[in-house]
Amino acid sequence: MIKCLTFDLDDTLWDIRPVIKKVDQRLYLWLAEHAPKYTEQHPLDYFADLRKHVVANYPEIAHSVTDIRIKGLELSLQQVGYNSAETKRLTEQGFKIALAARQQVNYFPHVWQALDQLKAQGYVMGAITNGNADIHRVGLTQHFDFQFNAHQAGVEKPDPLIFQMMLKHTQLSAEQIIHIGDNPIADVLGAQELGMATIWVNVITQQWQHEFRADQQIECISDLPTAVQKIVAKQ
Repeated sequence: MIKCLTFDLDDTLWDIRPVIKKVDQRLYLWLAEHAPKYTEQHPLDYFADLRKHVVANYPEIAHSVTDIRIKGLELSLQQVGYNSAETKRLTEQGFKIALAARQQVNYFPHVWQALDQLKAQGYVMGAITNGNADIHRVGLTQHFDFQFNAHQAGVEKPDPLIFQMMLKHTQLSAEQIIHIGDNPIADVLGAQELGMATIWVNVITQQWQHEFRADQQIECISDLPTAVQKIVAKQ
């Protein structure tokens, strides 16, 4: 019997692309005021190159978007000429600016209606994300009972550990859970390999290019309660 629904967040409940664009813009404006050496030497789009550099050269933190952002700030501030104390202070303050902007998301249509309906049906609900959105800061506290993220787990989906942490927390078996997400590998395959049912959320219209399949697929969040019910009915 299905008792719990777990959700990915980015590109499942909202489009992450405009969020990251806004984060970079706000951080860049802050740096222009508080660390002008950075903006004098680097354009706005350098953030993307910086992320790639950190992931390639610091694989031990590649699972954590939090650590990637912090390390990128640290390296770039040192590179443009700030001393260790200045770099530490600016990195800490700059990351707070970025993280606050990261929580300002625009939900896909029908998210709240779908979550209200599913919560009213008695499901335990929570988030399993590779990102650093905080359910308390993005307004999901009334709907979600828990959250696990890659920074906290030390691994990112589809690594089974992050799903296993959720199973231990909920004290449920994998067969009692439906995982809902947009990423075929991280969400669908990762959850299926532990025995969970899955719903592929394809609001941003990707092409499915894999031999395995999710139990259900939706292209609008309004269809989520029906997709959940179809899985429940087959049990």
